[in-house]
Amino acid sequence: MGAVQLTLGGIALAVSVVAWSMFVMTIMRMIRTIRLGQPDATRNGPFVPRLKTLIKEFAAHTRMAKVRTVAPWHWLVMWGFLIGSLALFEAYGEVFVPTWGWPILEDWSLWSLLMELLGVGTIVGGVALVIIRQLNHPRRADRLSRFAGSDFKAAYFVEAVVIIEGLGIIGVRAAKSAMGVHETPVWAAFASVPLGHLLPSSAALVSVFAFIKLMSAMVWVYVVSKNMTMGVAWHRFSAFFNIYFKREADGGVALGALKPMMSGGKVLDLEEADPDEDTFGVGKIEDFTWKGWLDFSTCTECGRCQSQCPAWNTGKPLSPKLVITQLRDHAYAKAPYLLAGGKRDMAGDEIGLTGDNPHAGIDVLALAESERPLIGGVEENGVIDPEVLWSCTSCGACVEQCPVDIEHVDHIVDMRRYQVMIESSFPTELNGMFKNLENKGNPWGQNAKDRLAWTEDLDFEVPVFDGELGEAEYLFWVGCAGAFEDRAKKTTRAVAELLHIAGVKYTVLGSEETCTGDPARRAGNEFLFQMLAQQNVEVLNSVFEGRERKARKVVVTCAHCFNTLANEYPELGGQFDVVHHTQLLNRLVREKHLTPVAPIAEDVTYHDPCYLGRHNKVYDAPRELVESSGATLREMPRHGDRSMCCGAGGARMWMEEKIGKRINIERVDEALGTAPTKIATGCPFCRVMLTDGVTSRQSDGLASESVEVIDVAQLLLTAVKRGDQQPASTTPAEV
Repeated sequence: MGAVQLTLGGIALAVSVVAWSMFVMTIMRMIRTIRLGQPDATRNGPFVPRLKTLIKEFAAHTRMAKVRTVAPWHWLVMWGFLIGSLALFEAYGEVFVPTWGWPILEDWSLWSLLMELLGVGTIVGGVALVIIRQLNHPRRADRLSRFAGSDFKAAYFVEAVVIIEGLGIIGVRAAKSAMGVHETPVWAAFASVPLGHLLPSSAALVSVFAFIKLMSAMVWVYVVSKNMTMGVAWHRFSAFFNIYFKREADGGVALGALKPMMSGGKVLDLEEADPDEDTFGVGKIEDFTWKGWLDFSTCTECGRCQSQCPAWNTGKPLSPKLVITQLRDHAYAKAPYLLAGGKRDMAGDEIGLTGDNPHAGIDVLALAESERPLIGGVEENGVIDPEVLWSCTSCGACVEQCPVDIEHVDHIVDMRRYQVMIESSFPTELNGMFKNLENKGNPWGQNAKDRLAWTEDLDFEVPVFDGELGEAEYLFWVGCAGAFEDRAKKTTRAVAELLHIAGVKYTVLGSEETCTGDPARRAGNEFLFQMLAQQNVEVLNSVFEGRERKARKVVVTCAHCFNTLANEYPELGGQFDVVHHTQLLNRLVREKHLTPVAPIAEDVTYHDPCYLGRHNKVYDAPRELVESSGATLREMPRHGDRSMCCGAGGARMWMEEKIGKRINIERVDEALGTAPTKIATGCPFCRVMLTDGVTSRQSDGLASESVEVIDVAQLLLTAVKRGDQQPASTTPAEV
């Protein structure tokens, strides 16, 4: 052990003690900070399914692979960090004793090959990620860069350390090879052995490379210890926990049903809730659960959510990524105040810190941060601008794409809940919608007695529930749009006629039906949603009284009704077997109860409704119906789980778009790019928005007058009716 080894080793140890001490203290402080959030016991188990999800997502990179150009390089860097940590700690021995290696492992050729692959893979992966970041740089116009708004300095710092670490691994191995330390076959050291032939045999060189490897790592440890908001670095640790504690224990993303409104770790009972004691949604950063704080801490600023967001892509101020990073920065800036016991009441007055000098020892920046409203414009110095909050369509594209399972939609709706129920601060257009839902039971404000007006043009009788289900197999939930909106009525009639042709026995509720409450809940009016939902659950339970769970069959044409009935009513005691009309009709076609006999020789593009596709994973049935009708299906560039929203979700159907390009116009432009004769969909909201978009483009002379927006049920009905089928004499078995 020479002077070089002693000097470099001594420096490495001294720096490491400081860096690792800071790192441990920062982790402890981060844990205390995250625990400032509200409790949430729903994340505690079950252990085995959550562990399986964690292993699958990180080992196989299942969610990272949604962007395939990135996944393999990130996979190399990830394993380089995890297993390569052994090479880092090995350097503590190598800097003092150049010939040192892990006992047993150092003479194992497969171990040598693994280290070689990790070293080369880390270098290649790191360089590839830098190139990808450059190719997607915000210098690109029209918001095309998913990295717009991301911290580039932090990202380049992390990627530089990754590359240096890889070079350090190979450098040490090459220097050892030059010394002839190990008799390693070339196949197990395919990079370091050739490089070793170019290097002098020098013990000092091994120590220098080991020192470089250690120092680059210690610089990284020191920097991240000083920056708890550097998500691009901290996700290396927090992502494992964020994946494990994701909302859905079965591994599903946080879509479908919304997270119930919670207070103090329990689902809030609105009948017994006290606004002075309970939290109604999220009005302050500390009202988020600890999982919310973990979400904020884990964001890598990769921008995948941003690149898929329909609001961002049409010039709106909303970026899901920036919402999360702004909440993160605010949370960690306010944390010292909260950790000291600070708390403000609803009027903004201090009630947590007491004494003659209550602010003693608290950073002035933390005190200033504590005074900022969570939601507010530039004048109020708010953390999240109201225009950002209300631009969300709740389409779920952000949640679907996030590689670390951040739950953007739940957080946004929680903030909306507080604004609506406590602050009464929301877009004025929603006033009318809320009043119509409360007084008339539908967002259009129509009379309940008109819910059967859609049946008037049919040449057969539509059975209406009269107190007994009788032989009816399905309850046909028509929905508000299907009953009152002229374009949606065509879908309702088409489905009713197809069920009649197939001999499916069904009934409708008529005036007993009311809105499921979806627009109220997505707009944050949880109280109104609960009122409507409980009313519907009571009606439906009485309709299906005496029937077992699997026999409580409901078919719906609205994707939003489908999602609410199937995923959100169970928590209120409504257990039903809910199917979308495209699923039921597709089964009827497959089982020959409906036979399309005359192909429709048209080119059709299909738009995936967000609440049918992303939220409920129904992609195949509507496409199979389009093809079974004989039409040629032409897919848009964004389809399936990457489909773009029509702009109606999140109660945006009843809000005017005042900023940027209209979302429905953007989607229609994409649809028209496939040169279709018809644009098909499976949701009345989508149909309204797309029809308006097509009409606008036709008036601009940018679309043919023959282009039409229809529901897939209408396509099928056209193909079936050409065969002049008669109603089946028997009910189809278990469709």
